[in-house]
Amino acid sequence: MRADTQSGPQWKQRPEGGGRFAIWLIRCIARYCGRRVARLLLGPITLYFLLVRGPERRASIGYLERVLDRPSTWRDGARHIHTFASTILDRVFLLSGRLRQFDFTLHGLDDVHAQLDKRQGVLLFGSHLGSFEVMRVLARARPDYVIRVVMDTSHNPAMTQLLDALDPVIAGNVIDAGQDGPSLMLAIQQAVSDGHCVALLVDRVQPGDEAVRVPFLGSEAPFPRAPWLIASALHVPVVLAFGLYRGRNRYELAFETFSDGLHIPRAERAQALAALIRRYATRLEHYARLAPYNWFNFYDFWNPDAPSPAAAPRAHVDAAVGERAGDGTALRRA
Repeated sequence: MRADTQSGPQWKQRPEGGGRFAIWLIRCIARYCGRRVARLLLGPITLYFLLVRGPERRASIGYLERVLDRPSTWRDGARHIHTFASTILDRVFLLSGRLRQFDFTLHGLDDVHAQLDKRQGVLLFGSHLGSFEVMRVLARARPDYVIRVVMDTSHNPAMTQLLDALDPVIAGNVIDAGQDGPSLMLAIQQAVSDGHCVALLVDRVQPGDEAVRVPFLGSEAPFPRAPWLIASALHVPVVLAFGLYRGRNRYELAFETFSDGLHIPRAERAQALAALIRRYATRLEHYARLAPYNWFNFYDFWNPDAPSPAAAPRAHVDAAVGERAGDGTALRRA
């Protein structure tokens, strides 16, 4: 287990799959023809990515060989991409509030409610495993709580703009991860001070991030330090969230209280952060093995600085980036 001074993944340089017209078409079919008809498009979409998006296909098969512990085939890759496309399509319905079309199985929701009832704010740490949009079930269960999502709105603007149009309330609650570090930190701090739940993805290293490499699916992989620095600066509960797609209209949501509030002494920061990230990676691996086709980091996750890494077709939420300043009042953009 070791720390990297900086990591510069190039996955953001990959062009997004499809375009505004293709995404708009899917949205229209989904809204006016229904989910059953819209799902007929998933086959052609899967075939497109298998035939045209070679880096994503190779990254998919490489990951599947790790998580399945066996050689993987194009059929495995097709199932992987089809699962991803299914969750993308379901965003149209989830963000439109059409939750009754789905069958949800919930685990650990009482823990989340217990943390939120303290009215001190909560950090909800998600990942690119499964669908993060299904966390809207949490808002439906407790509509008195506000969920703020940290999102890089500049990445994949076609998808972002169209999905935001489905629910202006969600769009208004987004915290833009593209702003400078101190502004981002203040926005998150204000949200938790107001007792809100702040959700962000914590498994993908952004360009220029500082990272820590820890064991994950058989090899060391880089994970960002910034989310854990934010958590240690704010001293609020951290809850892990996983929204696993189980086929057809079924989703399984799991929530785990990771910490009631992180307190990391400055002198022990490096060791403490490494231990926290290793512990998180263990939980992420657990859920990845439970739902292996739900992993949506379609690039060389273990070696993101490879000469030609593949990007995920869609990266809808990115973790905030930064490092706690010496006076403890702000984060510096890496």
